Amino acid sequence: MMKLRITSAGVLAAVLLAGCGSTVKLDETPIESRTPVAVNAAAAGGSAAAAGQGAAGQASATAAQSQVATVSLPSASAGGTAVASPVAGAGTGSLGRLVYFDFDSFAIDAKFTGLIEGHARQLAANRNKRLVIEGHTDERGGREYNLALGQKRAATVAKSLALLGATDAQVEAVSFGKERPASEGHDEDAWAQNRRAEIKDR
Repeated sequence: MMKLRITSAGVLAAVLLAGCGSTVKLDETPIESRTPVAVNAAAAGGSAAAAGQGAAGQASATAAQSQVATVSLPSASAGGTAVASPVAGAGTGSLGRLVYFDFDSFAIDAKFTGLIEGHARQLAANRNKRLVIEGHTDERGGREYNLALGQKRAATVAKSLALLGATDAQVEAVSFGKERPASEGHDEDAWAQNRRAEIKDR
């Protein structure tokens, strides 16, 4: 009977220790491709409150619950920036300068892969070229939260460029949070335009 208790205790300890181990690294910036998914405004507003984005997020959640709308990411050519197929040696003007993000996310959507690859090729071909990546968010949430999210968005784009051949010295990531909106509106269309990273010459 005593041997059975010791064995049971050993099995229980092994199960608990296995549950504590994890291979997920929380401090690394994920670079992943995700297919954009339609989101309704009520769910987006609800997740803002749940994410602890403060009073602004809760206010938008209440407003969003009164109407439901289908939302998708802006196209890469929004804001008058044309997106062309990047080719080696192409001028900077032929490449898009905006990468848009889903709500409360810093994962790069697959449709911006060509744009990032084109800029990476230009940086690899000209080591004197420098870029600054500016991270931006929509108006929902607190200032500090949005500054951190904007920095993660900029850093994700910068890390993608580095993985594709750019050097760390060529790319700088900065965040403006919600301080420099591309659109002054207070609806999902405006918010989608403001959740972005801008690629600028330095």
